[in-house]
Amino acid sequence: MPKQITILNSRNAKGRLALIVAIVIALLFGWFGARWQLGNMLAELTPPVQANAKEIAELAIDLAPHDSLPRWLAAAKEKEKFTSDNIDNSLRMLKEAVRLSPYDFRWWIELGRLYEQAEKPEEAEQAFKRAVQLAPAYTFPHWQFGNFYLRQNRANEAFAELTKTTEKSIVYREQVFSLAWDYFDKDPARVDQLAADTYDVRASLSLFYATRNSPVDALRVWNTLPEEEKAKHPQISTIITQSLYAKRYFRQALEFAKQAGIDPEAAFETIGNGSFEKFVGDSEDTLFGWRISKNDSKLDILTDSATKKEGLRSLKLTFRNYSKPVLYNVVQLVAVEPLAKYSVSFWLRTETLRTGGEPLIEIVDGNSDSVIASSPRFPLGSADWQKVTIDFTAPEGCQGIVLRTSRVSCGEICPISGTIWYDDFNIAKR
Repeated sequence: MPKQITILNSRNAKGRLALIVAIVIALLFGWFGARWQLGNMLAELTPPVQANAKEIAELAIDLAPHDSLPRWLAAAKEKEKFTSDNIDNSLRMLKEAVRLSPYDFRWWIELGRLYEQAEKPEEAEQAFKRAVQLAPAYTFPHWQFGNFYLRQNRANEAFAELTKTTEKSIVYREQVFSLAWDYFDKDPARVDQLAADTYDVRASLSLFYATRNSPVDALRVWNTLPEEEKAKHPQISTIITQSLYAKRYFRQALEFAKQAGIDPEAAFETIGNGSFEKFVGDSEDTLFGWRISKNDSKLDILTDSATKKEGLRSLKLTFRNYSKPVLYNVVQLVAVEPLAKYSVSFWLRTETLRTGGEPLIEIVDGNSDSVIASSPRFPLGSADWQKVTIDFTAPEGCQGIVLRTSRVSCGEICPISGTIWYDDFNIAKR
């Protein structure tokens, strides 16, 4: 049966009355709606620290008497004076906000914080608990509740809540880890317990340890991730690698560099590509490979397949009246063990080498930047391939050594010309 459509006839009395009533209701609804929107907007846009916030809050309450936000603004402004009377007045206003919106967790959190300021911890706990009950999947209520427990010296309950914030929020992970790190006196075992058992959280925890000068823990946590999960966090692994390298934790930085694909063939106590058989790329692309400066027009550094001691190629340095007082090119950092005894060896050839400040190889402590040992000065003129060996002991605290081409000091302007070749760099424990 088709629906009947009723048409108001504005020409008869009943029709006109019904139309007038409808218009009045619409106008009243629009008026009160506009008042509520204006009151809510005023409360939302006014910070409590604003000088006239109290007056604006009162106007907003008048415009929107059933809206919680103006009540919160009034309560926030009232508690600024921090006297017992003002705190009581603020509590009264916040309770009214909660009454108007009993299922909005935000007002329960505000009420809990104010109860805590009023030194009413039992009431504060109940308010925070209610906020968590209303929004159990939200991070913010757990964060507030956990911090309340921490301020009450109830650490177990505090971190039980705070742990829940680490699973979904990257923002709160760092803060929770930092709180635990300081609270438990930098005990990684306690911090580990707070990390939700997900791969994302473990990756974040590894980064946290790297930034807190705890490289062993950074690598330990990272290695609990399956390879496919590590591959999902390339940015984190790169940041950790660069951070550990910059902080000179070379042994752990090397492991991260391998896994991050920066130096996939790097190895502990090993000179990478020592015979220059593989491509030597840009210095910016490696941390534990050869870093070769090619920015001087009077010095060419290239691999050479025509002249080599063994294999397919060597490294050739051609000087054309190069006059800078230092070289510091052809550099590689090698991760080593502190206090261990090592020998570094390489093969050297020279041709028409002329200078007052001969080149040589220096071994530098990568942690202190001090020179540990150096090779004899390279022979002037032309000399066929000869093996050079440098014995040294890694100083205490030395996690990496830097091999670099240097030269004997001979003044600010000291030209050097001719060619040298390197081949078959090697390091061995003695």
